[in-house]
Amino acid sequence: MNYRRLGKSGLKVSELSYGSWVTFSLQLNQSKATQIMKEAYDKGVNFFDNAEVYANGQSEIIMGNVIKELGWRRDTFIVSSKVFWGGEKPTQRGLSHKHIIDACHAAMKRLQVDYLDLYFCHRPDPETPIEETVRAMHTLVNQGKICYWGTSEWTAEQIIKAYEIANTLNLTPPTMEQPQYNLLERFKMEKDYLPVFDKYQLGTTIWSPLGSGILSGKYIDNNPSDTRTSLKGYEFIKKKYESDSYIDVHNKVKQLKELSKKAGLPLVNLAICWCLKNANVSTVILGASKLAQLQENLNSSKYMNMMTDELINEIEIILNNNPLNYK
Repeated sequence: MNYRRLGKSGLKVSELSYGSWVTFSLQLNQSKATQIMKEAYDKGVNFFDNAEVYANGQSEIIMGNVIKELGWRRDTFIVSSKVFWGGEKPTQRGLSHKHIIDACHAAMKRLQVDYLDLYFCHRPDPETPIEETVRAMHTLVNQGKICYWGTSEWTAEQIIKAYEIANTLNLTPPTMEQPQYNLLERFKMEKDYLPVFDKYQLGTTIWSPLGSGILSGKYIDNNPSDTRTSLKGYEFIKKKYESDSYIDVHNKVKQLKELSKKAGLPLVNLAICWCLKNANVSTVILGASKLAQLQENLNSSKYMNMMTDELINEIEIILNNNPLNYK
């Protein structure tokens, strides 16, 4: 396992990390979670991602139980939570100072930890001033309840505003952003965030490197019964994959699969390695729901030397979606 700095911070995160959204949120199987987390940890993964909204908090409860069961030393792993959707009541949602504080305490309790390493604003909140959110995060940092705070799916403009407020008021600025990033979803990482990377050295913990599974190649001809599209709550992904608007995507995936075969590496690993080639990626969050899938994903690092300039150029020709080529 290789480790990268989280932006300009001193924190070293494994370049491949593990997220609980699929496995814990939809299956809620602690035995399976223990098996998967142990395998990830044993292979060098040190960052485990979570959120208050995943299975309405049950995902964090399972992760906390697994950590306790496996007896990991607190100084050997990084755990996160995200705040935004904590419940149905007005005080349980959004990025108000109150909800940020309440959600942090609740996440710590569910995860059975004394502090959170990373704490994300799960989405921007148009109803709360960014200054209020920055102040709340600064309070938690000063109290030792979080080490670093960040954002998820914010625009560059919103992130820059948070930095400017923090710098003006001598508060703690964000350290990282958690955007979706993969071969098919590139705009934020490769264009929108460039000013933030250049000026503030923002770290990133990117999610969905396989595009909710479509970049695994499994959905080229149909929707297999043993994939996430067959799970309750994931019907929207199946509907999306079967829509006419995805015909072009399926054609591109077919071509990528042929290219990966010619290059001698599985499509799954090509997709993950492609994300890792971006120097602004601190860690790629894996969402494998099966042990075999996780093991396959974790093998990606050994294929990095095969990601030559020639191969990347061939990928670009197939994709034809480089955001820097469009105004």
